[in-house]
Amino acid sequence: MAALVLLLSAAAPTAHAASRWATLEAIHKLENPENSPKPGRFGELGAYQFRSMTWRMHTSIPFRQAIDRETSDAVAVLHYEWIKRGLEAARKPSTPYYIALAWNGGLSAAISGRAPRAARDYAQRASNLAATYEQARQREQEIARRIAEQQRQLRQLFVTDVSVAASVAAAVGAQ
Repeated sequence: MAALVLLLSAAAPTAHAASRWATLEAIHKLENPENSPKPGRFGELGAYQFRSMTWRMHTSIPFRQAIDRETSDAVAVLHYEWIKRGLEAARKPSTPYYIALAWNGGLSAAISGRAPRAARDYAQRASNLAATYEQARQREQEIARRIAEQQRQLRQLFVTDVSVAASVAAAVGAQ
C-alpha cells in the first residue's frame, strides 16, 4: 500500500504538468491563436495577451518581451501557479475551468462567484479545449507505448531468429 501511495504521489507532478500544459495551450488559442506581436485593445501582449500589470506581478523582465513565446510561456506558468494557489487557498477547485475563469475574469471574481458572463463563457471554451488537448496527448502517449512494445517484440524475434540460425548453422557444420 505504501508503495502505491509513493507511486501515485510521484506521478502527480507529471499529471499536473500535463493538465497545466493543456490549460495554458487552450488559453493561448483563445487569446492569441496567430501569435500576433501587435498589442491587444487594452495593450495586452504575447501568446497569452498579458496586461502589463499582470506581467509585472511575476517578473522584472521588460513587458515588451511578452511577445517572445518562450518568455511568455515561462511567465504563463508562473501566473497559472499563482492562480492555482489562490483558488486552492479559497478552497475552490483548480480545474481548467476555474483557472481560465480567473485568468480572464480575475481571481477574486472567480473565487466570489461574481465573474461576468463573458468570463464564464471564456472559461467553458478553455475547459473544452484543454480536455481535447489532454485527450490527444493521452492518445499520443498510448500510441508511443504501443510502438515501443512492438519494437521490443521485434527485437526479441530478431534475437530468437539469430539464435535459431546460429543453432542450425552449428548443427549443419557438425554433420
